[in-house]
Amino acid sequence: MARTHSRPSSPELSASLLKRIKISHPTLNDKPPADEITAAFASGLLEPSNVAKLHKSYLESEPFRYTRVPKLFQDDLLKKVKDECLGELSFTEKETDIYKVNQTGDLASLNYLDSSQLSLLPNLLKLRDALYSTKFRAFLQAVTGCGPLSGIKQDMSVNSYTKGCHLLNHDDVIGTRRVSYILYMPLPNYQLWQRDWGGALELYPTKLGPEGVPEPECVPSKSVPPSWNQFIFFEVQPGRSFHSVEEVVVGSGGEDGRERLSISGWFHAAQEGEEGYVKPVDEPEYKSSREQLANTQTAFKSYNTSQSTIDKPPLPDAQLSEEDLTFLSEFINPVYLQPRTMQSLASRFVEESSLELHSFLANHIAEALEPRLRELDAQDGLGPERNGKVPPHCSGVDATNPDVVSVDDANPFHLTTPTTPLPLGGTLSANGLIPPTPTIGPLPAASKLPSAWTLKGPPHKWRYCTLLPPSPSAPALSITPISAHPNPSEILRKLQDELFSSQAFRAWLSIVSRLLPLRHFVEARRFRPGLDYTLATSEESEARLDVVLGLTPEVKEEVDNSRRGEPVASAPRGWSAAEWGGWECYMAPHNEEDDPAVYRAGTYKKSDVLAHGNKKTTDTNGANGQLVNGTNGHSVNGTNGHSVNGHTANGVNGENGKTNGHAEVNGNGRHSTTSPLGSPAAANEEDESMEVDDDEEDSTLLTVQPGFNRLLLVLRDERVMRFVKYVSAAAEGSRWDVCAEFEVGMVQEEGDDDDADDDDQ
Repeated sequence: MARTHSRPSSPELSASLLKRIKISHPTLNDKPPADEITAAFASGLLEPSNVAKLHKSYLESEPFRYTRVPKLFQDDLLKKVKDECLGELSFTEKETDIYKVNQTGDLASLNYLDSSQLSLLPNLLKLRDALYSTKFRAFLQAVTGCGPLSGIKQDMSVNSYTKGCHLLNHDDVIGTRRVSYILYMPLPNYQLWQRDWGGALELYPTKLGPEGVPEPECVPSKSVPPSWNQFIFFEVQPGRSFHSVEEVVVGSGGEDGRERLSISGWFHAAQEGEEGYVKPVDEPEYKSSREQLANTQTAFKSYNTSQSTIDKPPLPDAQLSEEDLTFLSEFINPVYLQPRTMQSLASRFVEESSLELHSFLANHIAEALEPRLRELDAQDGLGPERNGKVPPHCSGVDATNPDVVSVDDANPFHLTTPTTPLPLGGTLSANGLIPPTPTIGPLPAASKLPSAWTLKGPPHKWRYCTLLPPSPSAPALSITPISAHPNPSEILRKLQDELFSSQAFRAWLSIVSRLLPLRHFVEARRFRPGLDYTLATSEESEARLDVVLGLTPEVKEEVDNSRRGEPVASAPRGWSAAEWGGWECYMAPHNEEDDPAVYRAGTYKKSDVLAHGNKKTTDTNGANGQLVNGTNGHSVNGTNGHSVNGHTANGVNGENGKTNGHAEVNGNGRHSTTSPLGSPAAANEEDESMEVDDDEEDSTLLTVQPGFNRLLLVLRDERVMRFVKYVSAAAEGSRWDVCAEFEVGMVQEEGDDDDADDDDQ
């Protein structure tokens, strides 16, 4: 829901003014005197000696060049600005795959307000003019060496991070942005912001990725907590300036007065006609984080076959062999192995392109796995005992991962090395693993099970945990049934390596989906609360079959002890109420005519979603029909879900979408259009009378909340985007699944080519 601060009534802005604000650049006709600008800043800030000191610290900073100014403005001015922001501006909650934040409109539009409107915001206007003044831009150039900055292109807004708000990893590279900045006004301003409240700015070191392009490490090396009147700025650099904002875990709805309030934005390079303008380079040295997201590819594996035989995918009309049934019955609920059930599911999948099958695993596996996953979260410090705090980045993973290095408030340009207790015994610090103090008696249970998980990145695309490969020196154990294995991670490994990668499961998928699985990629995943997510990616040219077995333990119901342990009747909470994130989301592709510097989650045409790639036909070596590689006969569409024999078959709908098609431009290019004071602007700038269908306003096609023992099948068309929403620190445990992606073909019936040729004529 939108969050707004109450404010006195102010003159209404006309529609023509709103439209002009959105398409025009501001001009600075009435520049304040230079003395007035200097007086707004903290004493000594602009002095040459201070500039030299800041420049030196900028050159020495890590993991990339940035500067932290402990005090930027005079306190009296900033307090008045804070009051105007809270009293006169409207904040709208906005959420996409990469962020959740409460935000105002662009403050550059203050130039278009009349005198009566400006009289409500005199101090905010004074602060904005001081920031973009010639004197302060010269200060930034001297500290960073960034080159000429624009005085006519301004880009700033007020952001409020309350409980649950976050901004994930990105590099800020869009268009002509040159310097990124944040001015902090955490509330209440008279109270020191505590580190465990979240909201820290996290800076990431980089390493060369597989293609020789710098990528951020999974764990930040610097963490800068909010502080009143603190100003941080850095030059925007592709492949270098990776950063994020840690989730804020206090201030629910602003009720307790705690929120991470800030003014943030960008200084742009000098524009055409300004002094120092340089024509942009067509091809930068490195791609931005947004561009790298568009180039994501899956490392598919072929099915194991003998060297003397050619891999032949099972045909949809075939039946499961006795050998396949025997193997699958060890893992899968027998109801899903019955021929009539499989045929019913196939009919529904052909119609809807998605299915969600509840109670998919055999009972003995499900009953063993759920409590053990809860126990593993508790051992790793990721259970409800955290009380909603953000856990350390090393939680639940192998102890060789580095910890976070923080910037000390009293010594802002030097490092401290905080230590973090580990469930394995010992302490992980920035300098390595400190051995544990010897103890008398048995070790804690958690120390007997070294972590089987490691981090997977890079975090500008995704961050979550995957299973480590088995140690070559580890003894080979064969425990049957698999539910008897005491380690839940090893049960997940069995599902990953034996069930999902098997020829038998391939044959079952072919029958249920009416498709031909050609190659596969499978991994068990763990999304830790307060840390993990995936950002929206897509396959540009071919369809994919996504198969995800959700294994997230259900939320425990509260028990009323006064009523002999009966559950307390209450509204849904947690995963099912979309309070903790972690949902699997599919979104329509953005239109080709959109500005390439902007990621739009807004309107789309359904015909765009129904597009198909080029068909490649292959002989099936004697099978009836032909194999069409990489295409499908169905696509994600707008049909509502239906029920098949008690099993949910979810179609695609936009009702539960958690992405916002109108989000203000942030560090990764998500954007919306808002009026100067934060109210929503017209949906269509060119023709405000044009009506847009509700279905077309929401690009969310399918949203599935985390659950336990539920198999999701989705036929994802080319260019359809997919992501797992960031898991909030409020979650009472990890989000678990086994996720598979299949390269698929389909059987083309005889005569289909002739029909296609007729359609083309």
